[in-house]
Amino acid sequence: MMRPKQFSRLVSIVATLYRYRLDELVDSAALLRPIKLIRVLMPWGRRRVKDLPRGVRIRRCLVELGPIFVKFGQILSTRRDLLPVDIADELAVLQDQVEAFPGEVAQSMVEQALGAPVDELFKQFSIEPLASASIAQVHQAELADGREVAVKVLRPGVEAMIRRDVDLLLALARMTQRYWHAGENVRPVELVQEFEKTIFDELDLTREAANASQLKRNFADDPELKVPDIYWPYTHKSCLVMEFVRGIPIGNRKALEEAGVNLQVLAERGVRIFYTQVFRDNFFHADMHPGNILVDASDPANPTFVALDFGIVGSLPMSHLHYLAENFTALFEQDYLRVAQLHVESGWVPATTRVEDLAHAARAVCEPMFARPLSEISFGELMFQLFGVARRFNLIVQPELVMLQKTLLNIEGLGRDLYPQLDIWATAQPILRKILSEQQGLDRLSRDLRAHLPAWMEKTPELPGLIHAWLSRANESSSAQHSAPSTQQAKTTTRAVVRSIRGGVLTLAGVLLFALEAEPLQLGPVPVVSAASALLGLWWLLRD
Repeated sequence: MMRPKQFSRLVSIVATLYRYRLDELVDSAALLRPIKLIRVLMPWGRRRVKDLPRGVRIRRCLVELGPIFVKFGQILSTRRDLLPVDIADELAVLQDQVEAFPGEVAQSMVEQALGAPVDELFKQFSIEPLASASIAQVHQAELADGREVAVKVLRPGVEAMIRRDVDLLLALARMTQRYWHAGENVRPVELVQEFEKTIFDELDLTREAANASQLKRNFADDPELKVPDIYWPYTHKSCLVMEFVRGIPIGNRKALEEAGVNLQVLAERGVRIFYTQVFRDNFFHADMHPGNILVDASDPANPTFVALDFGIVGSLPMSHLHYLAENFTALFEQDYLRVAQLHVESGWVPATTRVEDLAHAARAVCEPMFARPLSEISFGELMFQLFGVARRFNLIVQPELVMLQKTLLNIEGLGRDLYPQLDIWATAQPILRKILSEQQGLDRLSRDLRAHLPAWMEKTPELPGLIHAWLSRANESSSAQHSAPSTQQAKTTTRAVVRSIRGGVLTLAGVLLFALEAEPLQLGPVPVVSAASALLGLWWLLRD
């Protein structure tokens, strides 16, 4: 049930939409139509924006509505393939040019967070912000030793504003889930809760600093992506200090062209970086709009991505990650039966689903997309279309996949902005196949065995007792069935027991030796012998 405060906020949102002459958004939502009487009560506010271009009206409206709506505008700004140019240009302003709050307030917040005057903390601190976004703004500063840094400070009162709107979204989601027949499958409450967790994580700048450190470690040996250093002594929940980096904003195509940057290489690297983050590391930057990416053009033929703003990162359950990679591969091989089987195996649709029916439905939706040139095919759109089909088969929406899909659309929009002929599949396929191969190869087996080895070693002292208990039960069972077993039966039972023990010991020895000695993808004599020992033990254990 919606509380009075939440209903009041809903009325305020609708009133703002009307004031900026965005009437069609309200009229198209059945839930909001009763509130459209506001139009009669506030004709004066609409006159003030009458002559403003529609893109400006939309941007100003989102800024006035608050941080969550600005976030929505940032996401939309990356989909120039879906938006008119005037609207896309205005929404792009939201990426790092939201109206700033006073620099003196930012300075005061830094001093409060770090417990010392700015003059003691920094050799120099710029009052004028470098950039201002929906949740925080950034100031340039210099440490005592001369290192240039960027100081990120949360907007004052931002947490209360976000809490207010998330509570409203939760109330609307509960109403939707209760009264909409598909609510149980779409699970709007879980989707909002996932968004709630994501955006409140973004309000903790120590978490963002940790995310940056992790991403930097993951790409420590990769020259295609640079992540700034974090200065932990100057970092707090509401204040973050990191290395100041220079580069060309990736949204400034003209500047990139003037610098001679190879835009095809840049676009393809962006796709590779994203797929590496998702499928190799299972840790991906989930807010990669143009305001968060710079380009180091010091070597224009080999440009480097510079990532900023690590407040939102994503990861998937390992089972989902595997099925997703398999899904992408099967989709672009147009193996719809395999796609349907993966949906069932992953639990995304009920086990009772007829695989053939789901395959036929997927084929009907995806085939028209594959009729286009490969440079026009979008993974994000394919996911969207496929999940739309699967909803007819009671798809259970996975909230973490929604974040991935949103980020995927961002990356594709960004890449095709830079290089319209970008072939996503040709760029992604080699790295996807390489990562899948590595995940199923000997190095992955070795890592998994090493990870489980301590737990197995803890259980080793229990093996004699377990074997004794098993032999006792076998003997009791044999005695119950045959009060006087023959000598031949006893010999047969003994041989089976001895064979099982030998096989088990040989298998365990081979597995442990492999885990301890095997080097990834380097088949020296020890790994080969240990693997052979394990296989021989298994054969001995299972043979008739």
